[in-house]
Amino acid sequence: MTDFAAGAAPPRTAPQENTVWNGKLVRHSAASRVIHWTVALFFFLALFTGMPIWSPIFSWMGNLMGGLHVCRWLHPWVACAFFVATIVMWTHWHADMKMTEADRGWFGPKLIEYLKFSGEDPNVGKYNGGQKLFFWFALLDAILLLLTGIVLWFSTSFGAGLREASILLHDVAFILFGVAIVAHIYLGTAAEPGTFTAMSRGTVSKAWARLHHGKWYREVTGEEKRR
Repeated sequence: MTDFAAGAAPPRTAPQENTVWNGKLVRHSAASRVIHWTVALFFFLALFTGMPIWSPIFSWMGNLMGGLHVCRWLHPWVACAFFVATIVMWTHWHADMKMTEADRGWFGPKLIEYLKFSGEDPNVGKYNGGQKLFFWFALLDAILLLLTGIVLWFSTSFGAGLREASILLHDVAFILFGVAIVAHIYLGTAAEPGTFTAMSRGTVSKAWARLHHGKWYREVTGEEKRR
């Protein structure tokens, strides 16, 4: 554990994850935050270029991006960039996202309590079961979007049946991803005040960590040994 007293000069190097720094817990390093926001950037670029192609209802998005012709050209490229960023995210985080027995037990009554904001599990580590599930869902959905997108991008190289199936699967995948992202944004902002600073500044308060990720809090502060 690393801590710095109030008024003391902070270190010149960036604080490491899972340490105490200036009275706060370092949850995400600068590298982690850059990866997260890069994935987010390319996701929304893919969204704003893909929606006008999907339906004329969203033509206003196309106007923002320079027109439908620009969207048709740009969408496959930003989608590929989104996939690459997602793979980088996977290599960076997959070790922390392994499902444990405790995580599997989180789905059920504990999940209901979490969604109702009626209770917190003191044995939750750095990431709860829902966050880990979202991580793996995002990876698998990105793979599905890429594979179906390739079929649509090079449509003349594939049979009609595969093209039709890819259109359906691509639509379903992006709708599910959109719903998941809305939930992700809500839970990371309004639902749990103090959460957003983890991805903006990299740190969270001790009170926040103790409430939402009790086991991680105890490990970082030295109250409990890490396994």
